[in-house]
Amino acid sequence: MDALILARAQFAATTVFHFFFVPLSIGLAFIVAIYQTMYVVKKNEIYKDMAKFWGKFFLINFAVGVVTGIIQEFQFGMNWSEYSRFVGDIFGPPLAIEALLAFFMESTFIGLWIFGWDRLSKKVHLMTIWLVSLGTSLSALWILAANSFMQNPAGYEIVDGRAQMNNIVEVLGNPKVLTAWPHVLFASLTTASFMILGISAIMMLKKKNVEFYKKSMTIPVIIAVIATIGVALTGHSQGSVLVETQPMKMAAAEGFYEDTGDVAPWSVFAIIDTENKEVKSLNIPALGSFMYYGKFEGKIEGMNTLQDKFVEEYGEGNYIPPVKTTYWSFRAMIFSGVIMIVLAIIGAVKLARGTMENSKGYFKWLAAAIGLPYIANTTGWFMAEFGRQPWIVDGLLTTADAVSPNVGAGAILLSLVSFILIFTLLMAAMIYLFVRTAKQGPYGTQTDVTDSDPFSEGGVKHA
Repeated sequence: MDALILARAQFAATTVFHFFFVPLSIGLAFIVAIYQTMYVVKKNEIYKDMAKFWGKFFLINFAVGVVTGIIQEFQFGMNWSEYSRFVGDIFGPPLAIEALLAFFMESTFIGLWIFGWDRLSKKVHLMTIWLVSLGTSLSALWILAANSFMQNPAGYEIVDGRAQMNNIVEVLGNPKVLTAWPHVLFASLTTASFMILGISAIMMLKKKNVEFYKKSMTIPVIIAVIATIGVALTGHSQGSVLVETQPMKMAAAEGFYEDTGDVAPWSVFAIIDTENKEVKSLNIPALGSFMYYGKFEGKIEGMNTLQDKFVEEYGEGNYIPPVKTTYWSFRAMIFSGVIMIVLAIIGAVKLARGTMENSKGYFKWLAAAIGLPYIANTTGWFMAEFGRQPWIVDGLLTTADAVSPNVGAGAILLSLVSFILIFTLLMAAMIYLFVRTAKQGPYGTQTDVTDSDPFSEGGVKHA
Protein backbone atom coordinates (compact mmCIF):
# COMPACT_ATOMS: atom_id res chain seq x y z
CA MET A 1 0.00 0.00 0.00
CA ASP A 2 1.44 3.36 -1.00
CA ALA A 3 1.20 6.71 0.75
CA LEU A 4 -1.81 7.83 -1.30
CA ILE A 5 -3.93 4.80 -0.38
CA LEU A 6 -2.94 5.05 3.27
CA ALA A 7 -3.60 8.80 3.40
CA ARG A 8 -7.05 8.26 1.90
CA ALA A 9 -7.74 5.43 4.35
CA GLN A 10 -6.67 7.58 7.28
CA PHE A 11 -8.83 10.50 6.28
CA ALA A 12 -11.78 8.20 5.61
CA ALA A 13 -11.38 6.50 9.00
CA THR A 14 -11.12 9.74 10.97
CA THR A 15 -14.01 11.33 9.08
CA VAL A 16 -16.29 8.34 9.62
CA PHE A 17 -15.50 8.32 13.33
CA HIS A 18 -16.00 12.08 13.60
CA PHE A 19 -19.27 11.98 11.70
CA PHE A 20 -20.66 9.48 14.19
CA PHE A 21 -20.81 12.33 16.69
CA VAL A 22 -21.62 15.46 14.67
CA PRO A 23 -25.23 14.70 13.65
CA LEU A 24 -26.13 13.49 17.13
CA SER A 25 -24.75 16.68 18.70
CA ILE A 26 -26.69 18.90 16.32
CA GLY A 27 -29.93 16.98 16.78
CA LEU A 28 -29.71 16.48 20.55
CA ALA A 29 -28.96 20.17 21.18
CA PHE A 30 -32.16 21.10 19.33
CA ILE A 31 -34.35 18.50 21.06
CA VAL A 32 -32.96 19.33 24.51
CA ALA A 33 -33.73 22.99 23.79
CA ILE A 34 -37.33 22.03 22.98
CA TYR A 35 -37.65 20.02 26.21
CA GLN A 36 -36.39 22.99 28.19
CA THR A 37 -38.71 25.34 26.34
CA MET A 38 -41.63 23.10 27.32
CA TYR A 39 -40.46 23.30 30.94
CA VAL A 40 -40.31 27.10 30.88
CA VAL A 41 -43.69 27.41 29.13
CA LYS A 42 -45.65 24.67 30.93
CA LYS A 43 -43.77 24.84 34.25
CA ASN A 44 -43.85 21.05 34.43
CA GLU A 45 -40.79 19.62 36.19
CA ILE A 46 -40.73 16.47 34.08
CA TYR A 47 -39.63 18.52 31.06
CA LYS A 48 -36.76 19.91 33.12
CA ASP A 49 -35.80 16.35 33.99
CA MET A 50 -35.91 15.47 30.28
CA ALA A 51 -33.67 18.40 29.36
CA LYS A 52 -31.14 17.44 32.03
CA PHE A 53 -31.21 13.71 31.32
CA TRP A 54 -30.95 13.84 27.53
CA GLY A 55 -28.55 16.76 27.91
CA LYS A 56 -26.10 14.33 29.52
CA PHE A 57 -26.01 12.31 26.31
CA PHE A 58 -25.43 15.51 24.35
CA LEU A 59 -22.50 16.53 26.56
CA ILE A 60 -20.84 13.11 26.38
CA ASN A 61 -21.22 13.00 22.61
CA PHE A 62 -20.03 16.59 22.16
CA ALA A 63 -16.88 16.03 24.22
CA VAL A 64 -15.83 12.96 22.20
CA GLY A 65 -16.73 14.66 18.91
CA VAL A 66 -14.44 17.60 19.66
CA VAL A 67 -11.45 15.29 20.10
CA THR A 68 -12.06 13.47 16.82
CA GLY A 69 -12.59 16.75 14.96
CA ILE A 70 -9.29 18.23 16.13
CA ILE A 71 -7.35 15.15 15.03
CA GLN A 72 -9.07 15.20 11.65
CA GLU A 73 -8.03 18.77 10.84
CA PHE A 74 -4.33 18.07 11.42
CA GLN A 75 -4.33 15.80 8.38
CA PHE A 76 -4.77 18.69 5.97
CA GLY A 77 -1.27 19.87 6.76
CA MET A 78 0.32 16.48 7.31
CA ASN A 79 -1.03 14.16 4.62
CA TRP A 80 -2.59 16.62 2.16
CA SER A 81 -0.17 19.51 1.91
CA GLU A 82 -0.58 19.88 -1.86
CA TYR A 83 -4.33 20.10 -1.40
CA SER A 84 -3.89 22.68 1.37
CA ARG A 85 -1.54 24.71 -0.81
CA PHE A 86 -3.94 24.67 -3.75
CA VAL A 87 -7.22 25.37 -1.98
CA GLY A 88 -6.14 26.90 1.35
CA ASP A 89 -7.28 30.42 0.45
CA ILE A 90 -10.81 29.13 -0.03
CA PHE A 91 -10.93 26.19 2.39
CA GLY A 92 -9.26 28.09 5.23
CA PRO A 93 -11.72 30.96 5.82
CA PRO A 94 -14.82 28.78 6.36
CA LEU A 95 -12.88 26.54 8.77
CA ALA A 96 -11.55 29.58 10.64
CA ILE A 97 -15.00 31.13 10.91
CA GLU A 98 -16.43 27.79 12.05
CA ALA A 99 -13.87 27.64 14.87
CA LEU A 100 -13.86 31.29 15.90
CA LEU A 101 -17.59 31.90 15.62
CA ALA A 102 -19.66 28.74 15.74
CA PHE A 103 -17.47 26.45 17.86
CA PHE A 104 -16.54 29.16 20.38
CA MET A 105 -20.22 30.04 20.55
CA GLU A 106 -21.13 26.42 21.28
CA SER A 107 -18.41 26.01 23.89
CA THR A 108 -19.19 29.24 25.73
CA PHE A 109 -22.91 28.67 26.01
CA ILE A 110 -22.52 24.97 26.82
CA GLY A 111 -20.58 26.07 29.90
CA LEU A 112 -23.30 28.56 30.84
CA TRP A 113 -25.96 25.91 30.30
CA ILE A 114 -24.17 23.30 32.43
CA PHE A 115 -23.50 25.59 35.38
CA GLY A 116 -26.44 27.94 34.92
CA TRP A 117 -29.19 25.76 36.40
CA ASP A 118 -30.67 27.66 39.37
CA ARG A 119 -28.09 30.44 38.86
CA LEU A 120 -29.54 32.14 35.80
CA SER A 121 -33.15 33.06 35.31
CA LYS A 122 -35.21 30.42 33.50
CA LYS A 123 -35.49 32.45 30.31
CA VAL A 124 -31.80 33.43 30.19
CA HIS A 125 -30.80 29.85 30.87
CA LEU A 126 -33.15 28.67 28.12
CA MET A 127 -31.48 31.13 25.75
CA THR A 128 -28.10 29.47 26.39
CA ILE A 129 -29.19 26.06 25.10
CA TRP A 130 -30.87 27.62 22.06
CA LEU A 131 -27.61 29.44 21.29
CA VAL A 132 -25.76 26.13 21.62
CA SER A 133 -28.20 24.64 19.11
CA LEU A 134 -27.69 27.59 16.77
CA GLY A 135 -23.92 27.22 17.10
CA THR A 136 -23.99 23.53 16.15
CA SER A 137 -26.07 24.33 13.07
CA LEU A 138 -23.76 27.14 12.01
CA SER A 139 -20.76 24.84 12.43
CA ALA A 140 -22.34 22.51 9.91
CA LEU A 141 -22.94 25.40 7.52
CA TRP A 142 -19.32 26.53 7.42
CA ILE A 143 -17.91 23.01 7.16
CA LEU A 144 -20.31 22.24 4.32
CA ALA A 145 -19.36 25.48 2.57
CA ALA A 146 -15.76 24.27 2.50
CA ASN A 147 -16.71 20.75 1.42
CA SER A 148 -19.11 22.01 -1.25
CA PHE A 149 -16.28 23.84 -2.98
CA MET A 150 -14.60 20.44 -3.37
CA GLN A 151 -17.79 19.04 -4.89
CA ASN A 152 -18.74 22.02 -7.04
CA PRO A 153 -16.08 24.79 -7.21
CA ALA A 154 -17.59 28.28 -7.20
CA GLY A 155 -16.54 31.84 -6.35
CA TYR A 156 -12.85 31.40 -7.22
CA GLU A 157 -10.09 32.21 -9.68
CA ILE A 158 -6.78 30.44 -10.34
CA VAL A 159 -3.78 32.64 -9.51
CA ASP A 160 -0.23 31.24 -9.77
CA GLY A 161 -1.53 27.70 -9.73
CA ARG A 162 -3.70 28.20 -6.63
CA ALA A 163 -7.42 28.66 -6.18
CA GLN A 164 -8.27 32.01 -4.58
CA MET A 165 -11.67 33.19 -3.43
CA ASN A 166 -13.03 36.12 -5.37
CA ASN A 167 -16.71 35.94 -4.40
CA ILE A 168 -17.78 34.86 -0.90
CA VAL A 169 -21.44 35.10 -1.92
CA GLU A 170 -20.94 32.43 -4.58
CA VAL A 171 -19.04 30.23 -2.13
CA LEU A 172 -21.85 30.38 0.44
CA GLY A 173 -24.56 30.39 -2.23
CA ASN A 174 -23.14 27.30 -3.91
CA PRO A 175 -26.13 25.12 -4.92
CA LYS A 176 -24.39 22.23 -3.17
CA VAL A 177 -24.38 24.18 0.13
CA LEU A 178 -28.01 25.21 -0.21
CA THR A 179 -29.11 21.60 -0.55
CA ALA A 180 -26.53 19.84 1.64
CA TRP A 181 -26.98 22.04 4.75
CA PRO A 182 -30.71 21.38 5.26
CA HIS A 183 -30.09 17.74 4.34
CA VAL A 184 -27.51 17.42 7.14
CA LEU A 185 -29.74 19.27 9.62
CA PHE A 186 -32.68 16.96 8.94
CA ALA A 187 -30.35 13.95 9.13
CA SER A 188 -29.10 15.21 12.49
CA LEU A 189 -32.62 15.55 13.86
CA THR A 190 -33.35 12.04 12.59
CA THR A 191 -30.25 10.68 14.34
CA ALA A 192 -31.09 12.30 17.68
CA SER A 193 -34.78 11.37 17.47
CA PHE A 194 -34.06 7.70 16.89
CA MET A 195 -31.44 7.69 19.63
CA ILE A 196 -33.96 9.01 22.16
CA LEU A 197 -36.73 6.79 20.84
CA GLY A 198 -34.50 3.72 20.91
CA ILE A 199 -33.25 4.25 24.46
CA SER A 200 -36.76 5.12 25.64
CA ALA A 201 -38.13 1.99 23.98
CA ILE A 202 -35.56 -0.21 25.71
CA MET A 203 -36.42 1.30 29.08
CA MET A 204 -40.15 0.99 28.40
CA LEU A 205 -39.65 -2.71 27.67
CA LYS A 206 -37.82 -3.03 30.99
CA LYS A 207 -40.62 -1.10 32.77
CA LYS A 208 -38.22 1.54 34.05
CA ASN A 209 -39.53 5.07 34.68
CA VAL A 210 -42.37 4.38 32.30
CA GLU A 211 -44.08 7.76 32.51
CA PHE A 212 -40.82 9.65 31.99
CA TYR A 213 -39.82 7.70 28.89
CA LYS A 214 -43.33 7.73 27.48
CA LYS A 215 -43.35 11.52 27.66
CA SER A 216 -39.79 11.66 26.36
CA MET A 217 -40.91 9.89 23.18
CA THR A 218 -43.63 12.37 22.24
CA ILE A 219 -41.46 15.17 20.85
CA PRO A 220 -38.90 12.90 19.10
CA VAL A 221 -41.70 11.00 17.33
CA ILE A 222 -43.07 14.23 15.87
CA ILE A 223 -39.58 15.44 14.96
CA ALA A 224 -38.74 12.05 13.42
CA VAL A 225 -41.69 12.28 11.03
CA ILE A 226 -40.74 15.80 9.94
CA ALA A 227 -37.01 15.07 9.79
CA THR A 228 -37.14 11.79 7.87
CA ILE A 229 -39.43 13.29 5.24
CA GLY A 230 -37.21 16.38 5.21
CA VAL A 231 -34.16 14.19 4.56
CA ALA A 232 -35.94 12.58 1.61
CA LEU A 233 -37.03 15.91 0.10
CA THR A 234 -33.65 17.60 0.52
CA GLY A 235 -31.98 14.46 -0.82
CA HIS A 236 -34.18 14.79 -3.90
CA SER A 237 -33.04 18.42 -4.22
CA GLN A 238 -29.42 17.34 -3.97
CA GLY A 239 -29.94 14.79 -6.71
CA SER A 240 -31.34 17.48 -8.98
CA VAL A 241 -28.20 19.57 -8.39
CA LEU A 242 -25.74 16.68 -8.71
CA VAL A 243 -27.11 15.42 -12.01
CA GLU A 244 -26.09 18.80 -13.43
CA THR A 245 -22.87 19.51 -11.47
CA GLN A 246 -21.51 15.97 -10.95
CA PRO A 247 -23.11 13.78 -13.62
CA MET A 248 -20.41 11.09 -13.33
CA LYS A 249 -21.24 10.60 -9.65
CA MET A 250 -24.92 10.15 -10.37
CA ALA A 251 -24.25 7.78 -13.27
CA ALA A 252 -22.10 5.65 -10.96
CA ALA A 253 -24.74 5.84 -8.21
CA GLU A 254 -27.25 4.36 -10.66
CA GLY A 255 -24.84 1.95 -12.33
CA PHE A 256 -25.43 3.44 -15.79
CA TYR A 257 -22.53 2.84 -18.16
CA GLU A 258 -24.63 3.85 -21.14
CA ASP A 259 -27.01 6.76 -21.65
CA THR A 260 -30.55 6.06 -20.48
CA GLY A 261 -32.51 7.79 -23.18
CA ASP A 262 -35.20 10.37 -22.48
CA VAL A 263 -36.79 8.37 -19.63
CA ALA A 264 -34.43 7.07 -16.94
CA PRO A 265 -35.31 4.14 -14.66
CA TRP A 266 -34.20 3.77 -11.05
CA SER A 267 -32.15 0.70 -10.23
CA VAL A 268 -33.33 -1.21 -7.15
CA PHE A 269 -30.74 -3.97 -7.31
CA ALA A 270 -27.84 -4.62 -9.67
CA ILE A 271 -25.05 -7.07 -10.41
CA ILE A 272 -22.20 -4.89 -11.63
CA ASP A 273 -19.26 -6.16 -13.66
CA THR A 274 -16.81 -3.25 -13.56
CA GLU A 275 -14.20 -5.07 -15.62
CA ASN A 276 -16.48 -5.53 -18.62
CA LYS A 277 -18.63 -2.50 -17.78
CA GLU A 278 -21.82 -4.54 -17.75
CA VAL A 279 -24.77 -4.25 -15.37
CA LYS A 280 -27.73 -6.52 -14.80
CA SER A 281 -30.31 -4.68 -12.74
CA LEU A 282 -33.87 -4.67 -11.47
CA ASN A 283 -35.30 -1.29 -12.45
CA ILE A 284 -38.38 0.81 -11.71
CA PRO A 285 -39.27 2.56 -15.00
CA ALA A 286 -39.14 6.38 -15.10
CA LEU A 287 -38.40 6.74 -11.36
CA GLY A 288 -34.82 7.87 -12.03
CA SER A 289 -36.03 10.80 -14.11
CA PHE A 290 -38.51 11.76 -11.39
CA MET A 291 -35.87 11.60 -8.66
CA TYR A 292 -33.45 13.89 -10.50
CA TYR A 293 -35.70 16.10 -12.62
CA GLY A 294 -38.99 16.10 -10.72
CA LYS A 295 -40.83 14.73 -13.74
CA PHE A 296 -41.14 11.38 -15.47
CA GLU A 297 -38.72 12.26 -18.23
CA GLY A 298 -35.11 13.31 -18.32
CA LYS A 299 -31.91 11.77 -19.61
CA ILE A 300 -29.02 10.54 -17.46
CA GLU A 301 -25.73 10.32 -19.29
CA GLY A 302 -23.80 7.09 -18.87
CA MET A 303 -20.28 6.70 -17.51
CA ASN A 304 -18.85 5.72 -20.88
CA THR A 305 -20.14 8.90 -22.52
CA LEU A 306 -18.89 11.04 -19.65
CA GLN A 307 -15.51 9.31 -19.63
CA ASP A 308 -15.00 10.27 -23.28
CA LYS A 309 -16.01 13.87 -22.54
CA PHE A 310 -13.66 14.13 -19.56
CA VAL A 311 -10.72 12.68 -21.49
CA GLU A 312 -11.28 15.33 -24.14
CA GLU A 313 -11.58 18.07 -21.50
CA TYR A 314 -8.96 17.04 -18.92
CA GLY A 315 -6.64 14.67 -20.76
CA GLU A 316 -5.98 10.94 -20.53
CA GLY A 317 -7.06 9.18 -17.34
CA ASN A 318 -9.77 7.12 -15.71
CA TYR A 319 -12.56 9.41 -14.52
CA ILE A 320 -14.99 6.67 -13.48
CA PRO A 321 -15.28 6.41 -9.67
CA PRO A 322 -15.56 3.13 -7.70
CA VAL A 323 -18.92 2.09 -9.14
CA LYS A 324 -19.92 -0.67 -6.73
CA THR A 325 -19.10 1.40 -3.64
CA THR A 326 -20.98 4.42 -4.96
CA TYR A 327 -23.97 2.36 -6.10
CA TRP A 328 -24.46 0.32 -2.92
CA SER A 329 -23.71 3.21 -0.57
CA PHE A 330 -26.48 5.17 -2.25
CA ARG A 331 -28.94 2.29 -1.80
CA ALA A 332 -27.95 1.60 1.78
CA MET A 333 -28.68 5.25 2.54
CA ILE A 334 -32.03 5.20 0.75
CA PHE A 335 -33.24 1.89 2.19
CA SER A 336 -32.26 2.94 5.72
CA GLY A 337 -34.13 6.20 5.21
CA VAL A 338 -37.27 4.46 3.98
CA ILE A 339 -37.33 2.18 7.03
CA MET A 340 -36.97 5.20 9.33
CA ILE A 341 -39.80 7.05 7.58
CA VAL A 342 -42.08 4.04 8.08
CA LEU A 343 -41.10 3.67 11.75
CA ALA A 344 -41.62 7.39 12.38
CA ILE A 345 -45.07 7.39 10.79
CA ILE A 346 -46.10 4.27 12.73
CA GLY A 347 -44.97 6.00 15.93
CA ALA A 348 -46.97 9.12 15.10
CA VAL A 349 -50.09 7.00 14.49
CA LYS A 350 -49.61 5.18 17.79
CA LEU A 351 -49.07 8.49 19.56
CA ALA A 352 -52.28 9.93 18.09
CA ARG A 353 -54.26 6.83 19.07
CA GLY A 354 -52.77 6.70 22.56
CA THR A 355 -51.46 3.15 22.10
CA MET A 356 -47.73 3.88 22.33
CA GLU A 357 -47.24 2.57 25.86
CA ASN A 358 -48.26 -1.01 25.06
CA SER A 359 -46.41 -1.39 21.75
CA LYS A 360 -43.80 -3.98 22.69
CA GLY A 361 -43.19 -5.11 19.12
CA TYR A 362 -42.73 -1.53 17.96
CA PHE A 363 -40.34 -0.84 20.85
CA LYS A 364 -38.14 -3.72 19.71
CA TRP A 365 -38.00 -2.21 16.23
CA LEU A 366 -37.06 1.18 17.70
CA ALA A 367 -34.30 -0.38 19.78
CA ALA A 368 -32.84 -2.02 16.69
CA ALA A 369 -33.28 1.18 14.66
CA ILE A 370 -30.83 3.21 16.79
CA GLY A 371 -28.13 2.25 14.29
CA LEU A 372 -30.08 3.11 11.13
CA PRO A 373 -29.24 6.85 11.10
CA TYR A 374 -25.56 6.00 11.45
CA ILE A 375 -25.77 3.62 8.51
CA ALA A 376 -27.53 6.27 6.43
CA ASN A 377 -25.14 9.07 7.46
CA THR A 378 -22.01 7.03 6.80
CA THR A 379 -23.09 5.53 3.49
CA GLY A 380 -24.34 8.93 2.35
CA TRP A 381 -20.86 10.31 2.99
CA PHE A 382 -19.32 7.34 1.16
CA MET A 383 -21.50 8.02 -1.85
CA ALA A 384 -20.61 11.73 -1.85
CA GLU A 385 -16.86 11.25 -1.51
CA PHE A 386 -16.18 8.02 -3.40
CA GLY A 387 -18.43 9.22 -6.19
CA ARG A 388 -16.24 12.30 -6.69
CA GLN A 389 -13.08 10.30 -7.41
CA PRO A 390 -10.57 10.71 -8.96
CA TRP A 391 -11.04 14.38 -8.01
CA ILE A 392 -10.41 15.91 -4.61
CA VAL A 393 -11.60 19.26 -6.02
CA ASP A 394 -13.95 18.41 -8.83
CA GLY A 395 -12.44 19.27 -12.21
CA LEU A 396 -9.49 21.15 -10.69
CA LEU A 397 -7.27 18.86 -8.60
CA THR A 398 -7.01 15.08 -8.50
CA THR A 399 -6.64 13.17 -5.26
CA ALA A 400 -3.34 11.71 -6.45
CA ASP A 401 -1.91 15.23 -6.94
CA ALA A 402 -3.14 16.44 -3.54
CA VAL A 403 -1.22 14.11 -1.23
CA SER A 404 1.90 15.30 0.62
CA PRO A 405 4.94 14.34 -1.48
CA ASN A 406 7.43 13.81 1.34
CA VAL A 407 5.42 11.79 3.84
CA GLY A 408 6.29 8.12 3.73
CA ALA A 409 3.85 5.24 3.78
CA GLY A 410 5.33 3.90 7.02
CA ALA A 411 4.62 7.11 8.92
CA ILE A 412 1.05 7.26 7.64
CA LEU A 413 0.48 3.59 8.47
CA LEU A 414 1.72 4.13 12.04
CA SER A 415 -0.53 7.15 12.55
CA LEU A 416 -3.46 5.35 10.90
CA VAL A 417 -3.20 2.43 13.30
CA SER A 418 -2.75 4.81 16.23
CA PHE A 419 -5.78 6.90 15.27
CA ILE A 420 -7.98 3.85 14.80
CA LEU A 421 -6.91 2.54 18.21
CA ILE A 422 -7.56 5.89 19.89
CA PHE A 423 -10.92 6.35 18.17
CA THR A 424 -11.97 2.80 19.05
CA LEU A 425 -11.19 3.49 22.70
CA LEU A 426 -13.09 6.79 22.52
CA MET A 427 -16.06 5.07 20.92
CA ALA A 428 -16.01 2.35 23.56
CA ALA A 429 -15.85 4.99 26.30
CA MET A 430 -18.77 6.87 24.80
CA ILE A 431 -20.90 3.73 24.48
CA TYR A 432 -20.03 2.79 28.07
CA LEU A 433 -21.04 6.23 29.33
CA PHE A 434 -24.24 6.16 27.27
CA VAL A 435 -25.19 2.75 28.68
CA ARG A 436 -24.29 3.81 32.20
CA THR A 437 -26.30 7.01 31.93
CA ALA A 438 -29.28 5.13 30.53
CA LYS A 439 -29.11 2.54 33.32
CA GLN A 440 -28.92 5.23 35.99
CA GLY A 441 -32.02 6.77 34.52
CA PRO A 442 -33.32 10.30 34.86
CA TYR A 443 -33.34 10.18 38.66
CA GLY A 444 -29.85 8.87 39.23
CA THR A 445 -30.64 5.27 40.16
CA GLN A 446 -30.22 1.91 38.50
CA THR A 447 -33.15 0.50 40.48
CA ASP A 448 -36.13 -0.50 38.38
CA VAL A 449 -39.14 1.78 38.79
CA THR A 450 -42.10 -0.30 37.74
CA ASP A 451 -44.66 2.19 38.94
CA SER A 452 -46.17 3.96 35.93
CA ASP A 453 -45.81 7.33 37.67
CA PRO A 454 -42.25 8.21 38.75
CA PHE A 455 -43.58 11.02 40.92
CA SER A 456 -45.81 8.73 42.94
CA GLU A 457 -44.76 7.73 46.43
CA GLY A 458 -43.03 4.56 45.17
CA GLY A 459 -41.29 6.40 42.38
CA VAL A 460 -40.02 9.16 44.66
CA LYS A 461 -38.62 6.59 47.08
CA HIS A 462 -36.69 4.89 44.30
CA ALA A 463 -35.41 8.22 42.99
